[in-house]
Amino acid sequence: MSEPYALAPIPTTGPRVIAIANQKGGVGKTTTAINLATALAATEKKILIIDLDPQGNASTGLGLTAAARAQSTYQVLMGDLPAREAMRSSGIGNLWVIPAGVDLAGAELELVAEMGREFRLRMALEGQLDGLDYVLIDCPPALGLLTLNALVAAHAVMVPLQCEFFALEGISHLVKTIERVRRLFNHDLDIQGIVLTMFDRRNNLSDMVAADVRGYFGSKVYNTVIPRNVRISEAPSHGKPVLLYDLKCAGSQAYLHLAGEMIKRERGWAA
Repeated sequence: MSEPYALAPIPTTGPRVIAIANQKGGVGKTTTAINLATALAATEKKILIIDLDPQGNASTGLGLTAAARAQSTYQVLMGDLPAREAMRSSGIGNLWVIPAGVDLAGAELELVAEMGREFRLRMALEGQLDGLDYVLIDCPPALGLLTLNALVAAHAVMVPLQCEFFALEGISHLVKTIERVRRLFNHDLDIQGIVLTMFDRRNNLSDMVAADVRGYFGSKVYNTVIPRNVRISEAPSHGKPVLLYDLKCAGSQAYLHLAGEMIKRERGWAA
């Protein structure tokens, strides 16, 4: 990370911007982004997902075609397209997405020598988010320049954490990165919450990991846990959030509860 380019505060008016991040892959970041966004949209909140992962899984999971991704987060980051013009309807009421494509993978290399490279996303979003309530940024599984841009642009970070043996070891790197970003670029950045994912009640290890995480992070850990659920895994292949694929399944109900718990936390933040 370079030294700070600017330290202008993130606007306190407008939507709440939350980065969904964990440098470990396969922990449920994208699944959490699209299903939490869908649940929030169902409460009449106006939501934008920014797909900042070159794999574009959030875009795929919301059923966006290749043609719909011609204008994407790559052009927004490179300053070639206003963020508002890159927003696409997800087909779900109150939910929009700025999609990602494979060209986003080149952004890290293209931006590395640019002045203020850490602030590209924050600057791109300025004045572009009117009328929204929440912006969820789906980060790639790495602590590179794309994730750094998300952390600099966000008010807070939500961390999906898989209930497995190395969970706490992996999150320590992310916490150090958040602390450094707070010190250098974004003084207001905070951990909004930690979401335990892929929880298997039949496995004692899940209970042990959950207890360890709660013991370390305390109230930062959501009471809601996301279970291992085959319907959650099936839904992306149909281009749908699990809430639209099977509303009654355990995974859908968990994300509805997570959205409710998040809204309560956000009321506390606003107060």
